[in-house]
Amino acid sequence: MKLGISMWSYVAAARRGLDIPGFIREAHRLGVEGVELLDFFWKDREAELPAVEAALGETGLAMGVYSVSNNFAQDDPAQRAAQVQVIRDGVDSAVHFGARTVRVFAGDVRPGLTFQQVFDWIVAGLREAADYAHGKGVTLALENHGTLAGRSNQVADILDAVGSPALRANPDTGNFLLVHQAPHEAVARLAPRAGMVHFKDFRAVPDDYAGFAYTSIDGVKFTGQAIGEGEVDLPDCLLSLKAAGFDGWLNIEYEAEEDPFTGVARSVANTQRLLTEAGLRA
Repeated sequence: MKLGISMWSYVAAARRGLDIPGFIREAHRLGVEGVELLDFFWKDREAELPAVEAALGETGLAMGVYSVSNNFAQDDPAQRAAQVQVIRDGVDSAVHFGARTVRVFAGDVRPGLTFQQVFDWIVAGLREAADYAHGKGVTLALENHGTLAGRSNQVADILDAVGSPALRANPDTGNFLLVHQAPHEAVARLAPRAGMVHFKDFRAVPDDYAGFAYTSIDGVKFTGQAIGEGEVDLPDCLLSLKAAGFDGWLNIEYEAEEDPFTGVARSVANTQRLLTEAGLRA
């Protein structure tokens, strides 16, 4: 199991000017093994590419995962085709950086659409994208994200229907709370099929909580926490991954309101401790 950090952990800092090379150097300072980049953060990819490559070379960090944000919940076939291209571009970027995993989505709900209505669109799009990824030696990892594919059974159903060795799961330990599913139980179900993991912590807050919070499908508000400081049973999640023989990237995805330069550092330290307690670090 390899420990990395998703750049999404620094989205607040990116809005204040942190660029991709700066993120890479900060991840190196914290002592992790790799980084996860997202297509979201490029402003001018071609112009930025040399500096990003230089930062990776300078730090020696691996580009473990490249993430894209596609959405197959589209009525228009041309729009769904464009989403396949988003993933294909992500695969090409992964190959460029030496990554072998691309995080993908199924899509998210909007008025008038249900999981069953868009299931065939999701499966067709991911099957085409997985065929392309397979030819490039890359694995796609489907995240439990939103409500269309937020539960472990929904992710498993999509993987079964696509039926490609190039499509696996990306269990996100926090997101399961938003669809009223116990994260440790969901991770246990998907661990044997995991291609990567997002390590995240949330806690429930009162309805009148004044800060930023996500609202779950049953109306409970959750806010991000540093790893190990919320209510997700992260030790149990790690034991399930260990039992399944998971050896991919465990990437911290920090979503708390505390400044990421302090919150992510504490998350890395807490994760290292949890990994040691689980027998996954010496």
